[in-house]
Amino acid sequence: MSLSGGKYNRTYHYSFSPGTTSDDRINHKWDEDILRITDNLQHLDNLIHTEKLDGENQCINQYGIFARSHAAPTRHPWSNFLKELHPLLKKDLADFDIELFGENMYAKHSIGYSEIESHFYMFAVRKNGIWLSWSDVKMYAELFDFPTVPIIKLDNSKIKNINDYKESILNEVIKPSIFDSYDTKTGEKCTMEGIVTRNINSFKIEDFSKNVFKYVRAKHVNTDIHWSKNWKRAPLKWEKYK
Repeated sequence: MSLSGGKYNRTYHYSFSPGTTSDDRINHKWDEDILRITDNLQHLDNLIHTEKLDGENQCINQYGIFARSHAAPTRHPWSNFLKELHPLLKKDLADFDIELFGENMYAKHSIGYSEIESHFYMFAVRKNGIWLSWSDVKMYAELFDFPTVPIIKLDNSKIKNINDYKESILNEVIKPSIFDSYDTKTGEKCTMEGIVTRNINSFKIEDFSKNVFKYVRAKHVNTDIHWSKNWKRAPLKWEKYK
């Protein structure tokens, strides 16, 4: 018996995203997909833009806590807080037959955040091979008492064509994180890691690459192979004042 519905789909980059690696995929027809979702930019509110946080993509389902591979429940020590919470959640997760996906922020990665208020920020919910709508994500996040990843508001009134759309993304990614981002190596302020765009409506898992897109800044990873042995807990916003 499989313990999960499979790992989170690979998110394809916008073709103008500079933070790609050899393992990444690029959606070279992102503009066609955006025009389809928005009905030729007439309904830009069919898209939601969220900040890409520098954490670990994790899944919570009735069977446990899973990291990116989903081969087996994670053993990472920075997931222990979710493992402790899991007994309180698993019955409801089974009853709803859903899987929650979010960013585990317990351990510091390349980007640190001075203003995070939670160690887990939800960004998706999967049910029976369907990625649920953003309104459903918000509903389940509230039900399970998790915040969602921060929403980034574009000025849709200024988007008249696909080049305007691209520029609006580029104008946002040069800003710092909503949670006050800094480079964990230097301690200096830095920009957000990137932006994830998704169709606000539900869609099948096989259609994921045509409905979810990301922009990641260049050289966003500065951790080395020893990171997992020397990781540090990320303090929450109010803890730094103690």
